[in-house]
Amino acid sequence: MGAEVPTPNAATPRSQVVRTNRRQVLLFAALTLLLTVIIVAWGGRTWLRNSETVVFAVGDGNSLEARFAAKLAAVLKSTNSRLRLKIVTNGDSAKALASFDRRQANLAVLRTDAKVPPRARALAVLEHDLVLLISPGGKKIKSLAELRKKKIAVLADGDSGTAFIRNALEISDSADANSKVQPAPPNSTLDRLFAPGGYGAVIAVAHASTLVKDKRYEQYAKRGGFTINAIDEGKAMARRNPGISEETLTTAMLSSSPAIPDDDIDTIGLQWLLVAQSRMSTTTAGDLARAIYENKAELALDDGFASRIEPADTDKDAFIIAHQGAAEYINDDTKSFMDRYSDAMYLGVGALSIIGSIFAAIYTKITRVAPEKAGELATAILDIGERIEHADSLDSLEALQDELEAILRGAVIGLRDGSISTDGLETFKLGYEFVRDEIGMRRDHLKRHAGHEDNVVVVKTAQSA
Repeated sequence: MGAEVPTPNAATPRSQVVRTNRRQVLLFAALTLLLTVIIVAWGGRTWLRNSETVVFAVGDGNSLEARFAAKLAAVLKSTNSRLRLKIVTNGDSAKALASFDRRQANLAVLRTDAKVPPRARALAVLEHDLVLLISPGGKKIKSLAELRKKKIAVLADGDSGTAFIRNALEISDSADANSKVQPAPPNSTLDRLFAPGGYGAVIAVAHASTLVKDKRYEQYAKRGGFTINAIDEGKAMARRNPGISEETLTTAMLSSSPAIPDDDIDTIGLQWLLVAQSRMSTTTAGDLARAIYENKAELALDDGFASRIEPADTDKDAFIIAHQGAAEYINDDTKSFMDRYSDAMYLGVGALSIIGSIFAAIYTKITRVAPEKAGELATAILDIGERIEHADSLDSLEALQDELEAILRGAVIGLRDGSISTDGLETFKLGYEFVRDEIGMRRDHLKRHAGHEDNVVVVKTAQSA
């Protein structure tokens, strides 16, 4: 009887490994795409649309700065700016500046005769206050020395105007300062102020934007007349007090008929500035400057205040220097998105690349089915080799040959689809060639012995006969 050939071990199905790895690759690609979309969306929202609240300190709710702040808040909202304005009211403008000085606010409005917080940086010039030196009839005031000898009434909003005139005329410390320079009584007119026994001069401090709309000066001129005097010492006064600016009253600014003044005259004035904290980022300051300068018409108040907004002074010797962010916008030196964030983007891309590589390695290690090494298949080949000597027929030998070819076919397919690695490939090749040759030699052996046994049978049959 022929010896039975042992049943070969069932080979591990490679198709299952291949399908599993393909599913893992597709899943990993889908998760990577989803993660990329999430990161891009989050990063874009954070960098481009991340809202920032800016605190604006103002006086009482009906003050100029409060009304301007409300206009600015509306502009920021209507233009879909990332900035949001929080308006904080105080008792008056002085308290608002004090709050700004304590860093409790990011924005404030100040007039240049006020105490300037050291960390204030200008964003824009909102308004100019002009000083009008008025004398009765055709009487002219030729110098400040002559003016100091007169009794002066000050037409201005609040007591700050009177204090400013006293400081500008350098008589604030004199004993008779209060009697010489007095605030005009409420609802005063030039007619009453210049009445016999009244004032020798009137100084009006008013917004330039409201002066051009004020028809009272034209009416005064038609009733009795007055004289607008030049302040020729304006340059010297501005040098002594940097908060004072040199200004010009243009022809017919106060009245067109008769023309008052009849020619351009020099005077002095003050500026209303929108200021920000020096620590405010250049991006935020630049965004505010852009919103202000590109929406001037929407920011003007009904009485004309802030109707002619001007750029802040970007000179280094300015009374209040411009914020760097505003200066970049004014000088058209604003950095683009790529200029501003290119370094951060390069670092971010590098960091994301490293993190992504680590994540991919970890994910692959955890989820991917590891490919079988080619060298491990040599064990199955050698097992076939051990069964060759027990094969006592050509049919059983052909079965072993089919097993060997099946292993070779599976190895080739596995190397192609990645389910088998090239580790130990040389060992596999040596084992395959060795067993293949053994099968060939065993086949030759069986053929030779099969022919010899046939001859023996024939001889025995002849002898028996």
